[in-house]
Amino acid sequence: MKLSGNELKSKIKLGLFLLAVVLALVSLYITQIIIEKIEQREREIAELYASSLTYLANSEAIGSDFTFIFEHIIQKIDFPLIMTDANDNPIFEEGGTGFRNLEIDSTKSAEEIKVFLKEKIVELRDEFPPIIVYYPKGVVWKKIYYGNSRIVVLLKYFPYIQILVAIIFLLISYASFNYFRKSEESMIWVGMSKETAHQLGTPISSLMGWNELLILNHKNPVKVLDIADEMADDLQRLNKITNRFSQIGSKPELKETNLFEIIDETRRYFERRFPQMGKKIAIEVVGDKNARAKINSDLFEWVIENLIKNARDAIENKEGLIRINISDKGKAVEIEVSDNGKGIAGKNKKNIFKPGFSTKKRGWGLGLSLSRRIIEDYHKGKIYVKETSEKGTTFAIVIPK
Repeated sequence: MKLSGNELKSKIKLGLFLLAVVLALVSLYITQIIIEKIEQREREIAELYASSLTYLANSEAIGSDFTFIFEHIIQKIDFPLIMTDANDNPIFEEGGTGFRNLEIDSTKSAEEIKVFLKEKIVELRDEFPPIIVYYPKGVVWKKIYYGNSRIVVLLKYFPYIQILVAIIFLLISYASFNYFRKSEESMIWVGMSKETAHQLGTPISSLMGWNELLILNHKNPVKVLDIADEMADDLQRLNKITNRFSQIGSKPELKETNLFEIIDETRRYFERRFPQMGKKIAIEVVGDKNARAKINSDLFEWVIENLIKNARDAIENKEGLIRINISDKGKAVEIEVSDNGKGIAGKNKKNIFKPGFSTKKRGWGLGLSLSRRIIEDYHKGKIYVKETSEKGTTFAIVIPK
């Protein structure tokens, strides 16, 4: 079953939300494992310190052994540690070995340091139970209070900081996405209205011109009939424009059609009307007159018209040439639309098919983007810039047979 646009967006949003939740849980799980490993290592170091002190309590060579412990064990400790006597009184007379990794104001007196250490002992007791160091016969000699190192504290907050940053990023992205989506929708609606006016402009201005000629030549039956035929063409064009817009967004019907005839009919329509636009531009249709492919005539003509109009605008001289070549390539038909205009700037070549991009002062950048959609989405073909230079541009359309 094919999902609607809103259903698809909802599923994408739900999928992204679930992905974010899974990533957050995985991050928390991995961080927790790392924290447990570090805490285990730090406890082992504290226990090794306690075991060393227990050994000293039963040893006669205390002085030399304590130097070894200080250099090889105490110096490795990177987490908060306080050593007390059996009654929880801090010890710090032994060359600073009674506590480690605590930020203590150097201006404090000995009594003030003791008060600070006692307050810190209460905090450390809440983190982990103390490690007891015994004299022989099980008498308590010292206690070792310790806490988490700075890296463990940071790791505990890291997943939440990560999640918070991700949430902020998602909110900013969502707000930006909504802003650009609304801007794009607004641009497309305005662009479509302009494109509608642009499409209607040619036949309507022609009808006004034919009407003037009809008034001037009302006594000449031959001229009147000729003008009436041209007016009929413009009315037919208006009907085609209506059909084109009604087919955008739906699946158009494709029929096998002679491409040369369709393109040549478009040529005849524009060639009669170019002089009214102040330019003398010739349009040639050459190549395989029997090339056929499955197309929607109304939409395909729209593409050819857009390319002809772009070619006309690119021709800055009063005289110009637009050449349309049709080639049967076996499995596909290739249509080349060439002009002798000013060409496309290199920096613009990759953007010309993007909605909203235009180099014209009054352009809305929908002609070529609509043409790409018609060719690629509806006809499963391809449209691209085959060649461009200061001497002109060639667009190529490939339609599978």
